[in-house]
Amino acid sequence: MTVLTPTPVKPPLSLYIHVPWCVRKCPYCDFNSHAIQNDVPESAYLNAVLEDLDQDLELASGRAVETVFIGGGTPSLMSGDFYRKLFRGLRERLAFAQDAEITLEANPGTLEEGRFEAFRDAGINRLSIGVQSFNPAHLKALGRIHDSTAAHRAIDAARKAGFENFNLDLMHGLPGQTADDTLLDLRAAMSHEPPHLSWYQLTVEPNTEFYSRPPVLPDDDHLWEIAQRGSEYLNQQGFSDYEVSAWCREHRASRHNLNYWSFGDYLALGAGGHGKISLPDGSIWRYWKTRQPDAYLNRIGSRTAGREKIEVDELPLEFLMNALRLRKGVNESLFFERTGLPLSSVAVQLDKLREDKLLISDRLQATALGQRYLNSLLERFL
Repeated sequence: MTVLTPTPVKPPLSLYIHVPWCVRKCPYCDFNSHAIQNDVPESAYLNAVLEDLDQDLELASGRAVETVFIGGGTPSLMSGDFYRKLFRGLRERLAFAQDAEITLEANPGTLEEGRFEAFRDAGINRLSIGVQSFNPAHLKALGRIHDSTAAHRAIDAARKAGFENFNLDLMHGLPGQTADDTLLDLRAAMSHEPPHLSWYQLTVEPNTEFYSRPPVLPDDDHLWEIAQRGSEYLNQQGFSDYEVSAWCREHRASRHNLNYWSFGDYLALGAGGHGKISLPDGSIWRYWKTRQPDAYLNRIGSRTAGREKIEVDELPLEFLMNALRLRKGVNESLFFERTGLPLSSVAVQLDKLREDKLLISDRLQATALGQRYLNSLLERFL
């Protein structure tokens, strides 16, 4: 039996904060998001999130927060004043790296004049703007509340407010979408010269409206053409896909995403937030917060709804299913640093994968063939 050793260096620490409300639930969305009926209870949620953190402070183990990501829902529904107070409270409780990357998800259609400036004043230094498409028909099919004009206006406003570091969120494989449609979306995005792009295929997930009433999506041949032509175009624009669905210009990868994929630690706050933490005894845990907004707001004491230990025999798969999403993979030494397990514990599987040309030598990195069959590759570690 492989013995777990406490990791020699604590993993980098990130922070995820979930804002569960949105204007309208999109038919493809399986995230913990809830259409707001009245005004957003900003004051009550602020108090709940900070009380939540007070219960979890020991999990930080004195480490500085390297990155923050505020997701949802629609975090841009909250005011600049909410975020000013939130970050004042966070900094009173946690140390932050001097160059901490702090990202907020923002949706066009939820932003009035001056909102971006207020976010920046609160300490947010990166935006992820949920465009999804610039095509009116596709935006309607996705149930988005904005049109293409609002999308362009939001990106321009973000730049005007001083946000040079931002991501545009785009989807492909949409109902009725062709490869030409996809290229028009990508060209519209490139007109704003974004440093980062999340470009990923629409999938129909359980517990969504699309699952109950599936739309007609492009077939596999069309999806392949969309992916190939879109990838070629992005490469021509100076972008590389450093992760399965994330593209960036040189040196502009999301540090928060990189911490996820390199099996770093992250605290979780907010209704339905999920976290992962390494404890001093070498054990690694995942945990999650009370999901329903009202229950989260009214909870007394810990708002952690559940937690589970990642067992020793599960750690190789947990680590590799993250690390191998990265096109360049990770150094072999990171396996021990993040899991406490010697690399020899998976030597047999690694050797066989290298024989099969699915992994490169001397690094935990999938070959082009391995990336194509990543799920099958990972099954070797079950």
